[in-house]
Amino acid sequence: MGTERGRVVERRIRYDALPSQKRFHDSLARFKGFSGPVGSGKSLALCHEAIRLTYVDAGRIGLIGAPTYPMLRDSTQLAFFEICDESGLPYEFNKATNTMTMRDAGSKILFRSLDEFERLRGTNLAWFGVDEMTYTSEEAWMRLEGRLRDPKASRLCGFGVWTPKGFDWVYRRFKSEPVAGYEVIEAQPYENRHLLSKVPDFYERLKASYDERFFQQEVLGQYLNLMSGQVYYAFDRQQNTGQFELDPARPLIWAWDFNLNPMCSVICQEQDGNVIVLDEIVLETSSTPEVCEEFRTRYGQYRREVEVYGDASGGHGHTVTGKSDFYLIRQFFHEHLELKGQVHVAEANPLVRDRVNVVNSRLRNAQGERRLFVDVKCKETIKDLEQVCYKPGTSQIDKETDARRSHLSDALGYYLWWKFRPLSKAGEQARRLM
Repeated sequence: MGTERGRVVERRIRYDALPSQKRFHDSLARFKGFSGPVGSGKSLALCHEAIRLTYVDAGRIGLIGAPTYPMLRDSTQLAFFEICDESGLPYEFNKATNTMTMRDAGSKILFRSLDEFERLRGTNLAWFGVDEMTYTSEEAWMRLEGRLRDPKASRLCGFGVWTPKGFDWVYRRFKSEPVAGYEVIEAQPYENRHLLSKVPDFYERLKASYDERFFQQEVLGQYLNLMSGQVYYAFDRQQNTGQFELDPARPLIWAWDFNLNPMCSVICQEQDGNVIVLDEIVLETSSTPEVCEEFRTRYGQYRREVEVYGDASGGHGHTVTGKSDFYLIRQFFHEHLELKGQVHVAEANPLVRDRVNVVNSRLRNAQGERRLFVDVKCKETIKDLEQVCYKPGTSQIDKETDARRSHLSDALGYYLWWKFRPLSKAGEQARRLM
């Protein structure tokens, strides 16, 4: 219910809540969470819970947060505005302060990025909601808990939604070692009938794009420790290696990692839907021009296109020369036009987890298909896929125990991410499907 010029107005919001969403809204816990796989309507539930609390705590202040400002702006906030607009809820938005006033209830909503949690000190809150909590620090959540102290609030509540990401602080606080006043509702896989009615093959497409363990986490909503032990756990020396021939009718793929010692790159081809790693260049204490000359020695007679991918840091100028690695590669191709080089540069590197997932999904996806193979002569690449591990207790790849490890698999990952990363998750971006 709302008011307009002193009279009571009824607002109707179209929202056919799923069973898990309803349990989340019905929970009276002071701190409640909604955990579920992609496409389970988590962020939609967060937005509706926030709208409900603006009316329950009329005239008070609440906060909606997300791990980073781009995520807040492009996903969470966009979904919130969409619901308000479609439901005819009157509001005023102040872009300068990134705040919204719900005119019916006179309530204010602060939209905030949580990556700088020290900035969260200040005004008392009646409620707060956090999207994608597993990408948010525990310190940010604790700062928000400390602000949940509005004495005039009818219902003090902190809530968050997330996809499982291993046995992290969210798992400990809400599931394995719950604190008094905490409750978690877990959505079931394939529960979202609204999504499946609009995108029937949604989960099957993800099965082809994700490796088996990532599928279990992201699509089945299971808590797994993906960030431990062997990074490329889908690699099998018997199944993913062999002897392969270069196809002179197809383009070459040349993928780089711009480590100085050794400087590494792999040469691949796409053949019949598969990626074949045909060769590797590993040069100790080398430079970009020296690697280019080594490539010309091996492939100078090749007359099809050469597509170059690599570490986005290669687009930054060097302190001494002022010229970037990608600039030097382009210069090399300009001097050797017969090689027909095309350089592809990303604005920024992907998240490590996204890059690793796409490599694992090509090695063996959730359907059991293998689409990435390495020639047996690429001994360093094979060692990478077998030996690269995470640092114990972290999500960081160990690049220190053996300085030779990770560079070739990184190079391969940059190319695979560019060409084969999954499409944006339906139901998890911009316009959401319930």
